[in-house]
Amino acid sequence: MSRDEGPNVPDERLTAVLRPVRAGNGFEEALEQILQVVRLGLVPGGERLPAERELAEQLGISRVTLREVLRVLQDQGLVESRRGRYGGTFVLARADAGGEDELRRRVAAVDIEDVLRFREVLEVGAAGLCAAHRLDAERGARLREALRRTHEAPLGDYRRLDTLLHLTLAELCGSPSLTAQYAAVRAQVNELLDCIPLLVRNLEHSQRQHTALVEAVLDGDADGARNIAREHCAGTAALLRGFLA
Repeated sequence: MSRDEGPNVPDERLTAVLRPVRAGNGFEEALEQILQVVRLGLVPGGERLPAERELAEQLGISRVTLREVLRVLQDQGLVESRRGRYGGTFVLARADAGGEDELRRRVAAVDIEDVLRFREVLEVGAAGLCAAHRLDAERGARLREALRRTHEAPLGDYRRLDTLLHLTLAELCGSPSLTAQYAAVRAQVNELLDCIPLLVRNLEHSQRQHTALVEAVLDGDADGARNIAREHCAGTAALLRGFLA
């Protein structure tokens, strides 16, 4: 991650989530966005958040306001501040206390069907838009790189990199509103996925779908991209319904 003394280059993993907040609710909206970063696992436990200067610029807030946000996250046991040359704000690993029962309690109030349907609408729409408008070479390379990372991901890191792939697709569709809505619903989906086990066979199937989806998008096949995205969402929905219904 970047350091305060280093070049202020935005972390590409976070560009789909972090955006300038609106005047009037700067603290609340900044807190919401950084919570999404943590909940989505975009910065894994043990790794450092971007430097304060970078975060403040991306969010369009003062460093004083940012420090108030980080203090709340620290009080909630989500991050910790470390001093020294290699210091900064580090994301804490999620506690396992309570296990599956605790996770089930956390999502008990979630309308699973609503979350899954909204996710499908956004993912199918994003895939179709990316394919219909054709990605230029730079954006196509970003999508290919996000896919490559999922293929090389160790099992314990798969869901984070899978999330990054889908966030990249949402960001590349060209609609900041869709991207923001997708980041929010994906955070809810990840909360649900935390309640079920990682199944190697399902991951292999998902990877084949990911590859087909990226190929359809890069080929400009909007109908094909939408159909693959819809099928992919349906597979995840079936697993979640099976384990949690």
